[in-house]
Amino acid sequence: MKKTFHIQPATRLESVSEYYFSRKLKEVAQMNAEGKDVISLGIGSPDMPPSEETINVLCEQAKRADVHGYQPTVGIPELRKAMADWYKRWYGVELDPATEIQPLIGSKEGILHVTLALVNPGDQVLVPNPGYPTYTSLNKILGSEIVNYNLRE
Repeated sequence: MKKTFHIQPATRLESVSEYYFSRKLKEVAQMNAEGKDVISLGIGSPDMPPSEETINVLCEQAKRADVHGYQPTVGIPELRKAMADWYKRWYGVELDPATEIQPLIGSKEGILHVTLALVNPGDQVLVPNPGYPTYTSLNKILGSEIVNYNLRE
């Protein structure tokens, strides 16, 4: 006899709705299914494959026996330096690669960790409007007070 389990989500999730981009992608899929040609600007996913040179280097590196472990939590020094150089080149901002660069797997990871480290229940948190949906949903979960401010040109 198959057992069924009903796992109840934590009550703190009751204030969080479905992820905004998840809803939008469903709407786009429905419109495409109806024959409409929709160009989605919702998520910055690549729309072209990497260059042949990039794919070749990735394949070569994947064959090496010494590159299959976890990276250091602070990233390798060469990566942090390259990131600091990019900020200098594009924005004229000087960053110390040893202390001011933290490679992440994505923006949500950074938003999550910084917010968890700095925000307590009841704290006021500024959230831009329009803004990235993760700001609002994470702060609802944490029980902080969201203070919206409108972005202008």
